[in-house]
Amino acid sequence: MRWDNLAENPPTARDSALFAADAVTTRTFDTPEFRGITFHEIRARSIVNRVPGASRMPFEWTVNPYRGCTHACVYCFARKTHSYLDLDTGLGFDSQIVVKVNAPELLRRQLASSHWEGAHIAMGTNVDCYQRAEGRYRLMPGIISALRDRANPFSILTKGTLILRDLDLLRQAADVTEVGVSVSVGFVDSELWRTVEPGTPSPERRLDVVRALSARGIGCGVLMAPVIPFLGDRPEQLRATVHAIAAAGATSVTPLVLHLRPGAREWFTQWLGQHHPHLVRRYERLYADGAYAPKWYQRRITRQVHELAAEFGIGPADRGEPRRIPPPPASGPAPEGPTQLTLL
Repeated sequence: MRWDNLAENPPTARDSALFAADAVTTRTFDTPEFRGITFHEIRARSIVNRVPGASRMPFEWTVNPYRGCTHACVYCFARKTHSYLDLDTGLGFDSQIVVKVNAPELLRRQLASSHWEGAHIAMGTNVDCYQRAEGRYRLMPGIISALRDRANPFSILTKGTLILRDLDLLRQAADVTEVGVSVSVGFVDSELWRTVEPGTPSPERRLDVVRALSARGIGCGVLMAPVIPFLGDRPEQLRATVHAIAAAGATSVTPLVLHLRPGAREWFTQWLGQHHPHLVRRYERLYADGAYAPKWYQRRITRQVHELAAEFGIGPADRGEPRRIPPPPASGPAPEGPTQLTLL
């Protein structure tokens, strides 16, 4: 990755107030993969954050070294958080990336505090900690090392293949504490992927990550998210996706239906009107009561995915026996074969 033709702007008083940080340096990079993207480098004042409404969540604490995400997923629920910085939740969220450059050292200091009790820390729950910028800023090796050295349990959720760079560190951490890794793959439809997740590695490459982690003895689950109503929820689409997840060796699959919170809802609706205008009214009816699809619809998707998971034997193999995965049905689209993994 080339980071030449760099333009740097000095911090301003407005920048420091905007990002609630001690300093802000703004950088742009004139390379094809980052053209049009602005990076705001800050020295954050805290890095371990308590999750609002933690009693309803499987985790209480998070670490997010970035804000904004070049994955540019049109449905991303974290878009609203950019409004807190007076930044746009549409293109601004995709192209104005806040980088907490002191995240590793700050985390190490906070983990050593006498007030910290070693609770589980989740990463990738807001924006992806392995988005493309991580290839340049390399914040995650320091973060994982800090957690490893304190034997602090943690988990990572990602759509990025760059996590494979840190396999050795993950293995070392797993030797001393509980480490959970999940990859997000909501569908294997390549056409749908290109339009709703334009900045992410393909679903096939993400499943290669699952294979690679499993080969190194790191169990990896798949968050099948989002299942997108009327675009990715046909029975044959669900079957093809669950079959591909099983073939990759995932230890589990957890479906999650698309939810449209404020910020994400407006951006997704705009995209829907451009690409699938005939579905706009159907979405208005399905999401008439708020950000979440009706319970009956969520239960239906969950039941279908769980039945497929049982059919394809997703889960740890008994006594080391190989998992036997039936071939996909002739009527459904077969997932593409594995491709050589390359990092963004």
